Amino acid sequence: MRVLLIGSGAREHALAYSLKSDASVTELHVAPGNPGISELATVHSVTADDPQSVATLAQNIKAELVIIGPEAPLVAGVADAVRAIGIPCFGPSKEAAQLEGSKSFAKEIMASAGVPTAQSMTCVTQEEIERALDTFGAPYVVKNDGLAAGKGVVVTSDRTAALTHALACGKVVIEEYLDGPEISLFGISDGSTVIGMEPAQDFKRVFDGDEGPNTGGMGAYSPLPWAPADIISRTEKEVLIPTIKAMAERGTPFIGLLYAGLAMTSRGIRVIEFNARFGDPETEVLLPRLQTPLAQLLLAAATEKLAAHPPLQWSKKEAVTIVLASEGYPENPRVGRAVTGINEHNDVIIFHAGTVVEADQLHSAGGRVLAVTGLGDDLTTARENGYRALSQISLLGSHYRKDIALTASIAQKEA
Repeated sequence: MRVLLIGSGAREHALAYSLKSDASVTELHVAPGNPGISELATVHSVTADDPQSVATLAQNIKAELVIIGPEAPLVAGVADAVRAIGIPCFGPSKEAAQLEGSKSFAKEIMASAGVPTAQSMTCVTQEEIERALDTFGAPYVVKNDGLAAGKGVVVTSDRTAALTHALACGKVVIEEYLDGPEISLFGISDGSTVIGMEPAQDFKRVFDGDEGPNTGGMGAYSPLPWAPADIISRTEKEVLIPTIKAMAERGTPFIGLLYAGLAMTSRGIRVIEFNARFGDPETEVLLPRLQTPLAQLLLAAATEKLAAHPPLQWSKKEAVTIVLASEGYPENPRVGRAVTGINEHNDVIIFHAGTVVEADQLHSAGGRVLAVTGLGDDLTTARENGYRALSQISLLGSHYRKDIALTASIAQKEA
């Protein structure tokens, strides 16, 4: 099978890593890719959010499956253009991708499907914003209605900061704060059938102890030893299946990856947000553990054959991912600095995010530079493997969280 993967981040590197190990993949092409991906696949230059450019590339290389990684191409309608030329595509249509492209649209779908979520108000004017802030009170949860590269959400007890962010967004969704730990759970959908993946937990705040501003994600781990044993089946029943059914009934079937960000509240599961693609950095801990051939799974979804697909198989290994970020990230990342010390280690996979090769030297090219995934028989070992590899990497001014999966690993040892 000739596979074309669209994207250039650590998520796409993890996807390429997993696709490469699928025996059914005879050719792997990635566009636009990154230096890490180039070691696994043939890399092409393409404007990822230009539907016609991606469709033309897919046609030229005779792709038999196209997988779209990032959200912007999905919202731009790239999946529609690929399907229009008769090539199976894993990724929702432009209309279906509004589940991520518009927070208010997602709330409408959840309401019609009976999916439990936070109470919210969609606001445009300052008067509406202030009324919503007063209605829900602190902590204030303020979400840019549109795409914001994972940095459009502010959770704060500072009303002035909440108001400032809301006014800068234009259209904004303000909602009640949900208590309880958060879980990321992915569902693979073919428009009617949904298969839930194992849960993961990510760390969105930039500093240890969940301090500082939200980021695109500073790390993640999986599995979750503290999660309810039935979390996958419950999420399928209460969240994923009703949402997929509601989308189909609207005439906009969702074919692709439905990411459910969940809060495990005292009142049960509540959806914090939906994304329309593999989450980052959760993908970097999930895919190294997935033993089911990925290309065959995604092709079954793209061709509406998931109902006949066998259950997913998972390694007993546990995984912890730590993100290495540039100085100044997330507000003002410094890029263009040399990255050295990326070495091979047993039970460690290093995924490239924002990197570029200049004059035969690897340099940083984004806020999040690398995602280092450690594997082990338990979370403590996985953490040790990941942090040991990370300690050997040098990037001037860089930073990373030291507490990814720390609390869970301690609890696991004490259990």
